[in-house]
Amino acid sequence: MNDFPGMTLRTPHVLDLVHDNPGDAPFVTAFNNPETLKSFGYDAKVFMIFDSPQLAINWEAFDASIFPRGSMERNWVEEKAARLKRLYGDVKAAGLGVLCMSDLILLPKKLARKMEEEGTDWRDPRHPRTQALLRHMIAESFEILPELDGLIVRIGETYLDDAPHHAGGIREKKSPEETIIPLMQLLREELCVKRAKQLYFRTWLSFDTDAEAYLKVCDAIEPHPLLTISVKHCEGDFHRGNRFSRILGTGRHPQIVEVQCAREYEGKGCYPNYIGEGVINGFEEYSNTMESFDLKGIREFAAKSPLYAGIWTWSRGGGWLGPYTRNEFWCSLNAWVMARWARNPQRSEEEVFNEYAREVLKLSHEDALRFRKLCLLSAQAVVRGKRTTHNDIRPWWSRDQYIREPDLPKDPAIRERVLGEKREALDIWNEICTLSQEIRFADEATASFVRVTCDYGRFLYAIYRLNFEMMDCEENFDPVAADQLLRDYAAVWKDWQEYAEKHADSPTLYKEEGFRYTPGQGASGDEKHGVGALAGRLAKKLAKIKTPQLSQTTK
Repeated sequence: MNDFPGMTLRTPHVLDLVHDNPGDAPFVTAFNNPETLKSFGYDAKVFMIFDSPQLAINWEAFDASIFPRGSMERNWVEEKAARLKRLYGDVKAAGLGVLCMSDLILLPKKLARKMEEEGTDWRDPRHPRTQALLRHMIAESFEILPELDGLIVRIGETYLDDAPHHAGGIREKKSPEETIIPLMQLLREELCVKRAKQLYFRTWLSFDTDAEAYLKVCDAIEPHPLLTISVKHCEGDFHRGNRFSRILGTGRHPQIVEVQCAREYEGKGCYPNYIGEGVINGFEEYSNTMESFDLKGIREFAAKSPLYAGIWTWSRGGGWLGPYTRNEFWCSLNAWVMARWARNPQRSEEEVFNEYAREVLKLSHEDALRFRKLCLLSAQAVVRGKRTTHNDIRPWWSRDQYIREPDLPKDPAIRERVLGEKREALDIWNEICTLSQEIRFADEATASFVRVTCDYGRFLYAIYRLNFEMMDCEENFDPVAADQLLRDYAAVWKDWQEYAEKHADSPTLYKEEGFRYTPGQGASGDEKHGVGALAGRLAKKLAKIKTPQLSQTTK
């Protein structure tokens, strides 16, 4: 069956999203080019929520007072509609499907206020008034933008950073009876049945970790060839150590798997972080943290279940702000391997990886072996430097461009394992840097970027190690150790900053602050709880101690 009219479709589906940072400038990326997507093997482009058709509706046929002609709001909506017409048309003309991720429920602010004044809870998808508005919105979306092949609906969060004239939200987002089932039934009828359009319904932050709720939804919703459930390969956010999804392979609806290629908690493509092997075959930490009977990788899911419907990659983006890479080399590696493997999941990950090394990078056999070793080592370094292979700590201490002081385990043995893996991660980064010097790439620009970003990883994970050791030192204070840690900390930052200044292809650096998100104001740094503040506290504590063993510079 051809689910995207006007194009030849393969099964399984292979989709890609550029997830622009909310409230930030859009990425300048090759993945917005339809020809790039076609060369990777994608079937369709997924547009971000701020390029959703909901934002292009003027609502005039429903209520002309919502966006009055000539108003600033109306001009904004009309400019959005013209932009989407152009963007969707370019992708469609290239022979790709056009999909868009959409937050539900999202309404013009004026309309939301009117409903509230009427006493209507517009965030309730069971309410007849809300259902009428949703049906009108869907009808207008496909009327003004017929190029659109379908929607990817999310209810886990609502971003309004780039939607200044709209309000959003949904009540009881985890409840099958209150929200998920009635909303999915309405969308199935309006998109799949009435209009022969694709509907992908995301499970994230709603029914992605509750097997009972997931099956309840599946039982209540009649399958349709155009209805697919979208599931992240791991539960929750894209953290190493989060268990492989337990709802994949269950129920009775086809499932497409979401994979983040430039991972927001692990550098965003600013250093080597190869995820293809782990996502497809299962990450190494699963042997320590998951039951033996659980699925551990997408390859196993595709092999065992007829529900496998393909892969949806986020080639760029996720999260907030930086760091920012000036080259998409590492993002492209992950996206290419995932897209090519998804088309034929009977192939091994290693076979697809080697194809990339030979055909895209033009590496010799020996250099391809070195490159694969480097990439596999990067996956080992990341899990040890971030969370450990036993998931001993929460992963939230570093995300996007921020480094927060960590939570350390109280158990001495587990704490030592955490500290030991931070040191081991740095050893692996040193090996990665050595390998990067030995690989002969086809062009010097690629060779330079690979070497610079391997060094980037080494500097960053040295700071990660010191972050944990300073935290341990603060709790178990040793003035001699504190003195050396502070010297090392200052030296690594200085060396990294000087290195970045000398290399124009270096990505932007991390911050000494923690991550903070303020509703309505977006993301920013938290200076009080960052690694810089930790170093400052340790320095103040040290300054109060007069010890002959301490260096003159720290007295």
